[in-house]
Amino acid sequence: MQVVTRSFTTHHPLVHVLLLGGIIQLVHKISGSYNLGIACYTLFQMAVMSCIYAWGIGRLKKEGAGRGFALLSALYFGLWPVLVMFSLCSAKDGLFTGMLLVTVVLLQEMFAEPEVFFKKKGSVLLLAAASLFMLGAPERFFHRKGDVVLFAGSCLLMMLLRHNGFYAFAVFAVLVCAFDREAEFVRFRKRILILFAGTIAGYFLISQALALALHADASENQEMLTVPIQQMARVYQMERDSLTDGERAALCEILPAQALERYTPKVSDGVKVDFDNEAYGRDPGKYRKLWLQIGLRHPIAYLNAWFMTSYGFWYPDTVIDVYRGNSVFTFTYADSSYFGYEVEQPGVRRSLLPFLDEAYRRMSLEITQQRIPVLSMLFSPGFLFWAHLFVLGFFWYAGRIRKLAPFALSLLVWLTVILGPTYLVRYVVFLWALLPVLLHDIGCGSANAHGG
Repeated sequence: MQVVTRSFTTHHPLVHVLLLGGIIQLVHKISGSYNLGIACYTLFQMAVMSCIYAWGIGRLKKEGAGRGFALLSALYFGLWPVLVMFSLCSAKDGLFTGMLLVTVVLLQEMFAEPEVFFKKKGSVLLLAAASLFMLGAPERFFHRKGDVVLFAGSCLLMMLLRHNGFYAFAVFAVLVCAFDREAEFVRFRKRILILFAGTIAGYFLISQALALALHADASENQEMLTVPIQQMARVYQMERDSLTDGERAALCEILPAQALERYTPKVSDGVKVDFDNEAYGRDPGKYRKLWLQIGLRHPIAYLNAWFMTSYGFWYPDTVIDVYRGNSVFTFTYADSSYFGYEVEQPGVRRSLLPFLDEAYRRMSLEITQQRIPVLSMLFSPGFLFWAHLFVLGFFWYAGRIRKLAPFALSLLVWLTVILGPTYLVRYVVFLWALLPVLLHDIGCGSANAHGG
């Protein structure tokens, strides 16, 4: 709708808005069919994700993965329902997951053999230009043709496809450049610093240029403030009498009483939708002080408010049902909100594979697979998080910090999502996408530890 009306906001990343809306609207202009436009975008995204997964398998084979492991990885990427559903989903999370996968795999190569990743004799200025503008570079400047540019491009798109990708990568870049003191790494610190800084600068240039060119409204603060909004709403809903008249009045300046009454523990959408950005922008210090003084008196309420919107990301036995009771175009959510099984208007759902369509509908809106012992863990964001943490702990215990470092980026992305409005599988699909990389690395680590 932003593309149709030419009225843009930065609520969603503009690159994805233009890509999704542009393809659908272009095809509709040519064919008169929104369904065909939706199909074209879906097929485009499926093709991109397939190429990324195939590329990832190829990289694992170069790093020593056997034929059997590569075949199992191909079957996993192609058939595992979580990855399939979010390759089909038009939300930005599928493409973001692909870019994060490419970035992590290339970071592994950068940290394992920086002298191979970077040509020893190279132009620092050209490296900066390549990372900043994603330009190609003569092969003589790179030992592996295009790896540096591919890294800059994937990292740049990762940040442009989800705002939290930027926050995670910015912190990651600081940590890497500040704390890695190994001699082999220090020799290439300047190049890595330029690559990281150039990529971040490229993100700012592109995002700001798009916002200016499209006259996008950038006044929304509620996505960044979703946890404080939910915390104050919980206190208002459950311990209202503890607030002074002045506190209630100040709170209602940015969150109307009717919005505060809509508080639900697992998702902040009903409250934050009416957040008054204009009032907040006039005196943000006043409302930060309000949040702090209420929190000092109600620390447990604040903690519970945050846990209730995040526990699905770290508690393995969680049933994803955050939208229970919410009505969309064609149904009302009941027992499960695992996947947004919906074709929004003006699209119409027409499946040529009704048996498969029904299987995905059941996995999306019913709790069948979320209640089957053992199998439920393979669909659980919480279980996948602990599996990743276990492997990273193994790397730490084995002294394989070079293997651990690239996954610090995915861990930082995970830390940003627990500060979000709710827990949904789509926010952490990357946990499933990175699983073959983790399993291959821990297998290699075990073999090395036993002299294999």
